[in-house]
Amino acid sequence: MRLLYSFAWWLALPLVLGRLWWRGRMEPGYRQHMAERFGFYSNKPGRKVLWLHAVSVGETRAAEPLVDALLCEYPDHAILLTHMTPTGRATGKSLFQKHGDRLVQCYLPYDTGFMVGRFLRHFKPRICILMETEVWPNLIAQCVKHQVPVALVNARLSERSLAKAQRLSALMSEAAEGFSCVAAQTEADAERLRRFGAPNVSVTGSIKFDVAPPEQALSTGAALRAMMGSRPVLLCASTREGEEDLILDALNGSGLDRALVVIVPRHPQRFDEVAAKVAARGLSLHRRSMLNAVLPDDVRVVLGDSMGEMFAYYTACDLAFIGGSLLPLGGQNLIEACAVGKPVLIGPHTFNFSVVSEEAIAAGAALRVETAAEMVHAASRLLTHEDERKRMGEQAAGFARQHRGATVRTMALLKPLIR
Repeated sequence: MRLLYSFAWWLALPLVLGRLWWRGRMEPGYRQHMAERFGFYSNKPGRKVLWLHAVSVGETRAAEPLVDALLCEYPDHAILLTHMTPTGRATGKSLFQKHGDRLVQCYLPYDTGFMVGRFLRHFKPRICILMETEVWPNLIAQCVKHQVPVALVNARLSERSLAKAQRLSALMSEAAEGFSCVAAQTEADAERLRRFGAPNVSVTGSIKFDVAPPEQALSTGAALRAMMGSRPVLLCASTREGEEDLILDALNGSGLDRALVVIVPRHPQRFDEVAAKVAARGLSLHRRSMLNAVLPDDVRVVLGDSMGEMFAYYTACDLAFIGGSLLPLGGQNLIEACAVGKPVLIGPHTFNFSVVSEEAIAAGAALRVETAAEMVHAASRLLTHEDERKRMGEQAAGFARQHRGATVRTMALLKPLIR
C-alpha cells in the first residue's frame, strides 16, 4: 500500500509544483526554498540535531515552550525546525531568532522515501518530534529504517480524522506502529490514538497552555489599545473564508454601533479580500499595518493584517470571538485568549478543539453561540456589562493557569528516546 502511496506522490508532483507556483502569486514564500521540498539542503547545524516538525503557524507557536525546554536541557544540541507553509516558517523565524544558530529552519520534503531519506542522511537527527496531528507514512518508515525514534507530541485526533485514517488502515496502521511514543492532549485524544494503532500513548495535556504571553506582545497590545481609544473592542480572531461575510452582515442593525470590531483573518493571503468585503458594506476600515496614531471615531473595523501579533490583539481587546467555528471548519485555539484573561465566544463547530472548548465553557471562561447574529448579540451584551465580562476574564485566566505543565510531562517522555 505504501508503494502505491509513493507512486501517487510521484505522479502528483507536477501538479504539486504548479500549485506551489500558483499560491506564490499571493504568498511569495511558496516560491522560495523550493529545493528543500525535494530533499536538497545547503544549511546544516554544527551540532547534534533534535528535529521538531511544526507544519504551520499554530503548531509553531505551540512548540515554543518545548523548543525552549529542549535547548535548555541539551545545551550541546541544535533544533532543526521544519515546516510546510511559509507562514509557519516566518512565525518560527520571529519566535526563535533569540536562539541564534542553535535553531535551524527548513521545509520538510514531500513524503516520498527518496526525498525523506536524503533529508535524514543530510541532518542525521537524533529524534523526530511531530507536533499535533502529523502522520506521514514514508517519513515514519524512513525514520524507522534510519533508527530515528519518532514521537508525536501535543497530539490530538478527532473522530472525523480517525474515521478517515481507518478508511486507509492498510497504509496508516503501519505508520501509527512506527511511533516510539505519543503524548496526547486529552484522554479522549489518547483513546482515539490507541484505536488508530499508536503504541505507548500517554496523556500529557496541551503544551499550548504553557505558552507565556511575551512581554513585547503585551506592550504592543497596550500601545495598540491606546490607539483604539476608549470604545469597547470586539476581536474576531483567526476568521476563515465565509465567516467574515456572516459577521459583517450581522453587524448591521446590531447593538455594536459604539464598538470597534477588529477582524484578523487566519490566512494572510486573504487580507485584501476581507478589506474589500468591509468596504463593500460601506463600513469605515483601517488597517493595522497603517495604524500609527489614535483612530478616528468613525472607523468601524480594523483589519488585523499583521503577522505574529495575536497576543497583542488579545491584549488590546475586551472580548474575543474565536474563528473557524461559525462554519464546519473545526474551530481554532482559544487558549491564547484565556492566557491574557479575556472572555471568549465560540461558534458551534469546534471539533478540532472539542475537549478544551467544553472545559472552557464549563469553567465559565467561554460562551458558545450558534450563529453570527447570536455572537454579535452576546458580544453587545457582554461589552455593556462590565462585571460579567470581568468575571469571565478572571475565570479564563484561572482556566489557563490550571492546565499548565504539559511541557514538563512531555520532556519526561522524550528524554529516554534522546538518550
